[in-house]
Amino acid sequence: MAYEQLGHFLERLRLENELVEIDVPVSPDLEITEICDRTVKTKGPALLFNHPVGSDIPVVINAFGSEKRMAWALGAESLDDIAQRIRDLIQTAPPKNWRERLALLPKLLELASYAPKRASKCRCQEIIETDNPSLEGLPILRCWPQDGGPYITLPQVFTRHPRTGIANVGMYRLQKFDDRTLGMHWQIHKVGAEHEREAIRKGEERMPVAVVLGGDPALMYAASAPLPPQIDEILFAGFLRRKGIEMTRCRTIDMEVPANAEIVLEGYVVPGEARIEGPFGDHTGYYSLADQYPVFHLTAVTRARDAIYPTIVVGKPPMEDAYLGKATERIFLPMLQMTVPEIVDINLPPETLFHSLVLVSIRKAYPGHARKVAHALWGLGQMAFSKTIIVFDEDVNVHDPLEVAWRYANNVAPKRDIDFVMGPVDVLDNSSEFPRYGSKMVIDATKTWPDEGFDREWPPDVAMDPKVVERIDRLWPELGLDQDR
Repeated sequence: MAYEQLGHFLERLRLENELVEIDVPVSPDLEITEICDRTVKTKGPALLFNHPVGSDIPVVINAFGSEKRMAWALGAESLDDIAQRIRDLIQTAPPKNWRERLALLPKLLELASYAPKRASKCRCQEIIETDNPSLEGLPILRCWPQDGGPYITLPQVFTRHPRTGIANVGMYRLQKFDDRTLGMHWQIHKVGAEHEREAIRKGEERMPVAVVLGGDPALMYAASAPLPPQIDEILFAGFLRRKGIEMTRCRTIDMEVPANAEIVLEGYVVPGEARIEGPFGDHTGYYSLADQYPVFHLTAVTRARDAIYPTIVVGKPPMEDAYLGKATERIFLPMLQMTVPEIVDINLPPETLFHSLVLVSIRKAYPGHARKVAHALWGLGQMAFSKTIIVFDEDVNVHDPLEVAWRYANNVAPKRDIDFVMGPVDVLDNSSEFPRYGSKMVIDATKTWPDEGFDREWPPDVAMDPKVVERIDRLWPELGLDQDR
């Protein structure tokens, strides 16, 4: 299902009793965060604040705050359905003859329909402020008491490579400095930062940037997804929603944005200009400390007449971003398997911040295979930030914490099975030896083979005879053990 705008997705949530509307005036200054935090922690509904204090624009939060709502946001009933679509796409064999070419034609036509399109109507520009644009009327949240200011936390940040002209959509928080400037937190490893570095190399005075809020939730998610550089976020969102995104040109900068967005902030970054941004209560559960980041200068505010302001709060997990991360884990598994085919499954637990602990199961084929897989993962995009990778045999359910703990406890000899390396780490990692650079660990929790130096018999798992299990399954209803006591 393609949602043409955010409100259509919210209507789906209403119909499913997954949205609660709050008419009591509530402040964007800390109060919405406290309400949302309690709701997320109890696996509650999406929240629509109709009367945020200081603004006439409603605020929606926790829209992605369950695996079910996350799947619905991407037009599916389950995240694994999307993963299977990707798996089917990348496993398509090249046609060998004209019959196979004809058979492939419907799929090619479908793919072509995912490309962005020129909009006939422009919802995001129903109201236009260019003479004296201001952020004053936006209900931007101050999330936590020690935050450096109010923050836009769920943006789609549109930039363009100064040399190639290729556009990118990223998700970088923005701190409101005043009514005309924002702190742009694109970290050193992000594409936006690379675009700025290229603009500095070219000597450009301004770098156009558009900050988009809302639109189809598929694009909101795509902005957060760790896509390979060669995959366009707009096209990927079109694939998710099975329909191309309608785009329109900005009013004050040379940039195209989704026509059905709620709000668009047009502006620019002066390459090399920086200002102190932060602190910010981050997804690690700690405050990320203040540091120098680029400054976004506002040139226009455009929006829909009935705009809704989408936002998200991060903090001590689990929070709403857990489900965005889980979507990435499931959707991108086929892409990982295309590069590292021995991977069976992967788990990025939100409780360990996704990148701090990676649990992976593999079809082990040779000595040292677990270490090979870990190093392969460290070489893939944002998987480079994985701090600890634990590798298990293919029969281990990496999503079962009890089984993971049991296998780890029984299979790992620390001196033999743990290796340390140095490499890039997440900017938000407060424990690393150096900023953006520190130690990582791979733990081989697979059964150790004789070729790996284990010269004793590896004991078998304790398990019941399958014939006995089958007989007791048949007998179970007669035992009276399922009755309420």
